[in-house]
Amino acid sequence: MAESGSRSHIKQERASTGQSAGHLFIVSAPSGAGKTTLCAAIRRQYGNLAYSVSYTTRSQRDGEQSGRDYYFISTDEFEQGISQGRWAEWAKVHGNFYGSSARWIDSTLKDGVSILMDIDMQGARQMVQRFPQAVTIFILPPSMEVLESRLRARGTDSPESIELRMNNAEAEMAQKDFCRHIVVNDDLEAATQCLSALLDRYLNVERHG
Repeated sequence: MAESGSRSHIKQERASTGQSAGHLFIVSAPSGAGKTTLCAAIRRQYGNLAYSVSYTTRSQRDGEQSGRDYYFISTDEFEQGISQGRWAEWAKVHGNFYGSSARWIDSTLKDGVSILMDIDMQGARQMVQRFPQAVTIFILPPSMEVLESRLRARGTDSPESIELRMNNAEAEMAQKDFCRHIVVNDDLEAATQCLSALLDRYLNVERHG
């Protein structure tokens, strides 16, 4: 399978010399905090921002598309990738493997294209070791009660899975200060605006109106 991510609408007309590397934005959050929804909103706003599509061994959910939401691969292929150094970061979360393509991230940043990543805290820590200049952003739910309510409302997890995710969420939220920035997702529109403002600061984008 090709190592790739999403580079929609990115023009590859870049000078061969004097090219500065792209920014790496890493968004982390406990399951159910809304990071996927927030990242989707950001991707709609920034047509020149590449999105790192993770590889996973978990089952494909209804409505998900391979290559857009995740690359769905077997456990054997993933473990082979670990031994080959294929992943820039990887972790086993909720019983499934997740990882990001090292080759794609390296080449995209060298091309001067900025990347948005949506990964857990285990992955974020690995990425910062490899890319110390990465901009880390933690999406914080307004409360544990709201987080649990959101997980139940999704209707995709068993009671046992929700309990596991809540336990993991508590552990991840205890690490939030590892990230450079924290965005509270109490209101989706306000959180999206806050996240946009952070990206604008690093990308030197001015918004009017």
